[in-house]
Amino acid sequence: MNEPLKLLTAVGLLALPMTMWGEATTGQWSYRECVDYARVNNISLKRSALTEQSASVSLESAKAQWTPSFDFGTTQGFTNTPWGEGSKNVYNSNYGVNAAWTLWDGGKRESDIRRASTDVQRSGWATDQEYKDIQTSILTTYLNILYAREAVEVNRSLYDVSVAQANRGKQMMESGKISMVDYQQLATQAESDRYNVVTAEAELATRRLALKTLLELEIDQNIDVLPLQFSREMVMDELPPLSESYLLALNTDSKLRYDSLSVKMADEDIRAAKAGAYPSLSVSAGVGTGYYSTGSQGWGEQMKRGFNENIGLTVSIPIYDRKKTKTAIAQAKISKMSSELDSQARRTEIAKSLEEYYIDHESAKSRYEAALESEREAALTDELVGERFSVGYVQITELLQSHQALVSARHEVLRAKYMAVLARKMVEFMRNGSVDL
Repeated sequence: MNEPLKLLTAVGLLALPMTMWGEATTGQWSYRECVDYARVNNISLKRSALTEQSASVSLESAKAQWTPSFDFGTTQGFTNTPWGEGSKNVYNSNYGVNAAWTLWDGGKRESDIRRASTDVQRSGWATDQEYKDIQTSILTTYLNILYAREAVEVNRSLYDVSVAQANRGKQMMESGKISMVDYQQLATQAESDRYNVVTAEAELATRRLALKTLLELEIDQNIDVLPLQFSREMVMDELPPLSESYLLALNTDSKLRYDSLSVKMADEDIRAAKAGAYPSLSVSAGVGTGYYSTGSQGWGEQMKRGFNENIGLTVSIPIYDRKKTKTAIAQAKISKMSSELDSQARRTEIAKSLEEYYIDHESAKSRYEAALESEREAALTDELVGERFSVGYVQITELLQSHQALVSARHEVLRAKYMAVLARKMVEFMRNGSVDL
């Protein structure tokens, strides 16, 4: 599992501050405000919503196959026979109203309706999974910003100390207590700490840009996150039992439900394919009339006398369709097996992710406790060494070593804390399907 500094790959309108909808967005956002904004504005979610609408339209189309077709048709023709006898030019027209209805098609229509209905549900779970993926991405990025912000504060405080030590070293050099080389080491340490501040600020700006990109804000929109403090209990408290979390994760996982519905759709595809081997029965009816310009009667009389009605019953029995039905059945069965494998793989993925988060949390807890102790000792040592240095009783190398030890200890506390918080929140998300900070 990556460090907190690294991103992990893990539609309704809700109440949001009015500033979020203006041309320029500024201020600090809570995690929930970020998620709610993304829910309304994220392009991937909008595309997923369009897929849901398309599935609903397909369902209506499948249901419409139970209704008869009804159409009006007309043909207007002109025939020229230059070497014929009699009239060489003939105009004719035909008019007809026709209706047709399939009485039986082997059950294919029923399967198509059930499949389309299942696809509507599946599309809903696909959208839900997309929304969850966005939430986890925002969660990780949000915590990365908090981490980077604290890192800036730590680096600034250390820089202030090193600047004070460099200034004191300059005074001591001028009074002859330390050499120019010793002073230069202190000045170099101060410059190094200043560089660390600049680097940390650049990292913070990069993380803010990542959140801005996730929310798909415009170039003139700025964003920051609310400051949060995480207690020692949040870091050190035990997680719920792994087996319990796994069972809850299976019940809340949208992708698993999507895969389950894919298996159900494949079953309907198999039934629809098998229907191709059954006879089909349809009925048709129509009325029509026509007119020929060479007739002895006028247009109205011809239309009247040419009026006709028809009705027919058609039975189609498949004999040989060049393995079309057999191939469709085989393809549908393969699709079902593939969906079952997807479902199995998703269960394995859930188990693996949960175990990784549990391992990360336990590791982070141990590192956090050790880092806190190291920080206390390093801070005490640095303070004592600094006091001794101010009166000229400490070697420069000892001062620099104590300073570096404090730098490392404070950054390790930060890393361990945010690793533990991230792991805890991801477990919470997998258990409940939602999370908050």
